[in-house]
Amino acid sequence: MPSFDRPRRSALYLPASNPKAIAKARTLPADIIILDLEDAVAPDVKASARDAAIAAVREGGFGNREVVIRVNGRDTAWGADDLAAVAHSGADAILVPKVSGPADIDFYNAALKDAPENTALWAMIETCACVSQLDAIAARADSTRLSLFIMGVNDLAKEMRARLTAERTPFLPVLTLAVCAARAHNIAILDGVCNEFRDIDVFKAEADQGLLFGFDGKTLIHPDQIAPCNDVFSPSADELAWAHGLVAAFALPENAGKGAIRVDGKMAELLHLGQATRMIAVAAQIARNDRTDGIAS
Repeated sequence: MPSFDRPRRSALYLPASNPKAIAKARTLPADIIILDLEDAVAPDVKASARDAAIAAVREGGFGNREVVIRVNGRDTAWGADDLAAVAHSGADAILVPKVSGPADIDFYNAALKDAPENTALWAMIETCACVSQLDAIAARADSTRLSLFIMGVNDLAKEMRARLTAERTPFLPVLTLAVCAARAHNIAILDGVCNEFRDIDVFKAEADQGLLFGFDGKTLIHPDQIAPCNDVFSPSADELAWAHGLVAAFALPENAGKGAIRVDGKMAELLHLGQATRMIAVAAQIARNDRTDGIAS
C-alpha cells in the first residue's frame, strides 16, 4: 500500500529520555510513535536521550507502528549532532522542527543524504515565517524525502502572540492553507496537539475539527487521547458502506467508462470513486494492523 494511504490517525509524542514510556509505547494502539529529542527533553539529558531513541528504534518491537525521531532544530547546540546520529538509526522518519522555508527542507534533506532510502523527512509547521511559503515548502516533496507536515499550533501561537482557545480561531486560516499545500503536493498532514488531556470531550471536539479540515490524523501528548483520536479518524460503518456501494456501482458493466453515475439517488463522480477506494484500503490496513499488534477492536 502506498505510504500516503497508510493509517496515520494518531501520533503520540514521547520523551526519548523516558525508558518506561518507550517500553509502554510498544503496546499502545497509536499508529505513530514520535520519540522526542526537542521540547520534551531537558538540555542536560539531550545527548543521552538521543542515544536512547536510536537504541529504541534498533531494538524494535513496535509492530506496525511508524517510529519517528524528532530532532532539535538546526540552529540549536544539539541539532547537528542529532542529525548525524539519527540519519542511520533506521527510524521511519526524521521530524524536523520550526521549518520556515524551502531552504530548511533542502538543508535537512542534504543532512540525511546517507540515510536509508526509506527514511522519510517530516516537517513541523509552527513558525510565522513559513505561513506565506507553505506551498513552496510542500513542493520540495517532489525532489526531497519530505512526505508529511505536522502542525505545531502551540509554537505558532507563541510567535503570533495569539490566544489558543478551544475554537483555535486565530489559526484556522493557517490550518486551511497547510492542508491545501499538503494535498497539492500529495503529502500527508497531521493536526497539532490538544493540550487538554484530562477532558476527553474537549479533545474529541478538537479532533473532530481536524477531521473537518481534512487532516489525516492528530498528534497527541497522552496515551488517553489515542482511543478517541483513532475513533474520530477511522472510517465509520456508514462511510464504509457508502464506499463499498460506490465501488460496486462503478464496477457494473453498464457503468463502464462513465465519469459520473447515480448511486443511492445521488450523483457520484470518479473523484468520489478515488475517495472510496482509499477509504476501503485504509480501513482494511487498520484492521490488519490491529490483528497483527494484538489490539482489540
